[in-house]
Amino acid sequence: MDDREPLVLMRVPEAAAEFLSSLRTKKLSPNTVAGYDSDLRIVAELAAGRDGVAVADLEVRRLTGRLIRGAFAEFADARSAASVNRAWSAWNQFLTFCVAEGLLEGNPMAAVPRPRQPAKAPKPLLGDGTASATLLERVAAGARRARDPWVERDLVVLALALVTGMRSAELLGLTLGSIGGSPGDRRVQVVGKGGKTRSLPIEPPVERLVERYLESRLARFGLAVLPRSAALLVDTGNEPLRRGGLQYLVRQCYRYAGVHDRVQKGTLVHALRHEFATRLAERGASAHELMELLGHSSIVTGQAYVASTAREVRQAARGNPAYGVLDRLLGGEESSASGGVL
Repeated sequence: MDDREPLVLMRVPEAAAEFLSSLRTKKLSPNTVAGYDSDLRIVAELAAGRDGVAVADLEVRRLTGRLIRGAFAEFADARSAASVNRAWSAWNQFLTFCVAEGLLEGNPMAAVPRPRQPAKAPKPLLGDGTASATLLERVAAGARRARDPWVERDLVVLALALVTGMRSAELLGLTLGSIGGSPGDRRVQVVGKGGKTRSLPIEPPVERLVERYLESRLARFGLAVLPRSAALLVDTGNEPLRRGGLQYLVRQCYRYAGVHDRVQKGTLVHALRHEFATRLAERGASAHELMELLGHSSIVTGQAYVASTAREVRQAARGNPAYGVLDRLLGGEESSASGGVL
């Protein structure tokens, strides 16, 4: 006697809409959700065609391993391995949701092969390792020509990326309140992917650089004080810097510093993150220390995130050669006293 509950009857578009709605609690970016939506829709249309029905009439219970495997074979014909893997992941999560909702007896994605992707090689700035020093020195000297030049702001953007390895979105999400700790022991609280937070050490040269930038910002806009909730990085109108503005700023800095030919294809702001990790690895930072500094966690392997002590992480970050350059540019000043802008 079969005591299993009968499957709930639901069509794929309706189930997909419920699945996408459930993702709201994960706080994914709009672009990520749009990618899920697109991959679900395209493969569903292919599956419906193979089943001889309109996609609006395709029932979830009809999604067998054979049907999905055939649909993915068509989907893969004109797409890259990365696109197929992304769609495979979206469908695996969707069908796992369907099982949990009683729409399917089991997830058929085990019957659908997925391409193997080679590990992506890091893409730091090309050359002999001096490109980041050249970039900082020339931007500090005013190499970047702009209608409304702001050297202090440009330099702090580049420096923070080079000494912390933050992603673009993480840089743009910083507020004045993100920087805490006592002088000489400052840390930046970063909100990374999936809302995960991490604490990144910054050394006195960057502390002084941030102080100079904030002082210039007060003077530039005639302000007496900046609230802790204010965006740390802003444009020349004192509005929070956005993704397009950040990309433009960094691209211009590369160009006017004469290092644009050392930026590898497919990178821009991210090249600074790769530069950060590569140079630290060259100076002995361990894989575990780099994982913590970069905020990496492997979804594919499910390996536990290995944390190092704060002292080990700070020591690894201190080895970043960008600090030496910044220290020279700032004349080796002592770090700011507690009464400063920070």
